[in-house]
Amino acid sequence: MAQWYRFDQLSPLQLYRLLALRQQVFVLEQQCLYADIDGVDPECLHLLYTGEQEAVLGYLRVIPGDTVRIGRVVVAEQARGSGLAGRMMVSALDYIRQHCAQHEVALSAQAHLTAFYGRYGFVAVSGEYLEDGIPHVDMRLSQG
Repeated sequence: MAQWYRFDQLSPLQLYRLLALRQQVFVLEQQCLYADIDGVDPECLHLLYTGEQEAVLGYLRVIPGDTVRIGRVVVAEQARGSGLAGRMMVSALDYIRQHCAQHEVALSAQAHLTAFYGRYGFVAVSGEYLEDGIPHVDMRLSQG
């Protein structure tokens, strides 16, 4: 099940589970030490995809602003290859079109995922750079 939440709508258990997923993938699997709890979550909209017993299978956050940013896109290992990441991107872009249509949309993509994000209209606007030791590329949603 997919559901949008403001930070103050997340239950303690939902917050725990989404942070645990982010830690499992970004810190442990990708072996990347960084400050995942960055102070930005309270201002974000959070998209959770849950499965049995409310397990968080997929997550992303939308950061409002003059440029709306999509971030922390993550899928649990057991849900990879199911198309969940694509469904999450469609949900995020639909939400942004409905609520933030006048704003530019951007994200910082791990370099190996530029083709994935390109399927949803994002184009690279920077060269590769290291973020927390992982190659990334800045991308923006094409307006054309």
